[in-house]
Amino acid sequence: MGGPARSEQRPGEAPGRVETLGVPEDERHLSATAAQSEEAAADGRMRDSTEEMPRVRLTRGRLLASVAFVVSTVAFLYFVLPKLLGLRDTWNRIQHGNLWWLALAAALEVVSFLSYMLLFRAVFIRPSSRIGWRASYEITMAGLAATRLFASAGAGGVALTAWALRRSGMEPRIVACRMIAFMALLYGVFMGALLIVGLGLYFSILPGSNPFAITIVPAIFGGVVIAIFLAVSLLPDDVDRLVARWGHGGRLGRLAGHAAAAPAAAASGVRTAIALVRSRDSSLLGAVGWWGFDIAVLWSCFHAFGGSPPMAVVVMSYFVGMLGNVLPLPGGIGGVDGAMIGAFSAFGTAVPLAVVAVLAYRAFAFWLPTLPGAVAYLQLRRTVQRWRDSRAPSYT
Repeated sequence: MGGPARSEQRPGEAPGRVETLGVPEDERHLSATAAQSEEAAADGRMRDSTEEMPRVRLTRGRLLASVAFVVSTVAFLYFVLPKLLGLRDTWNRIQHGNLWWLALAAALEVVSFLSYMLLFRAVFIRPSSRIGWRASYEITMAGLAATRLFASAGAGGVALTAWALRRSGMEPRIVACRMIAFMALLYGVFMGALLIVGLGLYFSILPGSNPFAITIVPAIFGGVVIAIFLAVSLLPDDVDRLVARWGHGGRLGRLAGHAAAAPAAAASGVRTAIALVRSRDSSLLGAVGWWGFDIAVLWSCFHAFGGSPPMAVVVMSYFVGMLGNVLPLPGGIGGVDGAMIGAFSAFGTAVPLAVVAVLAYRAFAFWLPTLPGAVAYLQLRRTVQRWRDSRAPSYT
């Protein structure tokens, strides 16, 4: 990462377009470095033409294991858990929820997915990109399905998205930078909500109870994560080269440089996210919409079964529950559900209402993207094949 900085300009793209889109200097630096040798680029395109689908291996055994886990966990949550809690009428209550509120929940979940796709396009798509709205839908929905079906803490969806972006012609280093920027924008909203709502509840600025463990502790966590990412953004873009130089070359210096490559990439991605925010692109509100409309689904599910706790409590319990996604469980099934129900219980929400509302919400959040996402995965393979065929040389 040591070449001169240049503007990231692609065929058909007007000079200076990058600056207006808020792309920072270090990302243009990555693009320039990747483009130093035309021969290397040609070799990269040759390798790219034979690159296979990312190794989120859809083997029969793994697929059957994932399906078996999902079915058994859902059976436990919907049939065994209510009995263990003495909530014998939970299943009957789910069956008799208000259909209008449940229909609203389904519609809000769809809008949440659309917000996610809008954010994807704001971060990754440029005028010269071959990724249109249809391909954007296929990439985002297939990625969401991979995230939910495989116990990889979201890595499956990230790998699938990065693969599709590379196959579209985007340089690998730019893909990595933009993926980090995308996640920084998405989870910046997450951590900001933990901090703001947690403090608001604890100091009674927002309506709702204020147990320390479920307000201040998550708020501290969110604040620390935000501070870390802001500190990372201050690292120079060539920190890996500087570390290698400080190591006086040799094997130790090279190892130190490789170890510093990840922080350097993270710094570049976070700075890209900050620059995109400064560009004031309204499409970046998709990050807020992704979480906000999904929270509204949970709120609607509460109303479908008899009423909702204060909105701040819904927001805080939702985000505390989402921390369960770090567990290596497909779609966070079991971990997210239990964490959400526990959070609502800590806030004083009636356990029967919390159980039925959370289980209904999770039915929307898990199945609505998973089934169409599986179809989108197959469509994406055909789309990528068309991209590959369009690059093939003509001999006629």
